[in-house]
Amino acid sequence: MAEKIVSNKSNLQILHEDNHIIVINKRVGDIVQGDKTGDKPLSEIVKEYIKDKYNKPGDVFLGVVHRLDRPTTGIVVFARTSKALERLNKMFSERETQKTYWAVVKNKPPKTEDKLVHFLKRNEKNNTSKAHSKEVPESKIASLDYQIIKELNNYFVLEINLHTGRHHQIRAQLQAIGCPIKGDLKYGFDRSNPDGGIHLHARKLAFVHPVSKENIEIIAPTPSDSIWKSI
Repeated sequence: MAEKIVSNKSNLQILHEDNHIIVINKRVGDIVQGDKTGDKPLSEIVKEYIKDKYNKPGDVFLGVVHRLDRPTTGIVVFARTSKALERLNKMFSERETQKTYWAVVKNKPPKTEDKLVHFLKRNEKNNTSKAHSKEVPESKIASLDYQIIKELNNYFVLEINLHTGRHHQIRAQLQAIGCPIKGDLKYGFDRSNPDGGIHLHARKLAFVHPVSKENIEIIAPTPSDSIWKSI
């Protein structure tokens, strides 16, 4: 499917929109849902866009189905109806969606492609997760597969398919094999990116539409910095 973005005055990058769902290409720094920072979340911006576009009186319904970390970019799905929200929540929790990410790392992974299985333990105090090779108390199994899809001058681009959806899973598992993501100071990269983001992008999402039942495949264009542009 070709990459596409619908332009609008809210400056949202809309990848798909119908009566039941709306899919956004999240930018670096956007928060999906409100948090203690008090910054305006993407969910509120999307609500305002819908209210303005369709001249809706009163409150606009918008359900948050899943989230991306603030420094990460790419696909975020919102539900526009309660029926869609209920069905999407079930699909995401039961892993009935196919998520593909792209990550840029400086160190070459041990193998060109591999399946990684770790036990992730979350540290609520500093909002990180640590990947262990063996089960430890309060850990959860985490699994993904990756392959190198491009070698740049100083970096390697990985395509990653998630089998589980743990907190900071990709970031922690790549750190565990000595391949922290570019810009990810929290997980061992040596310097930050100028925009405060990291080179992790939710590239593709495939799922069955919660209402129409058609197969949907969405591809999110990468950000416009020089490294992403060279892929």
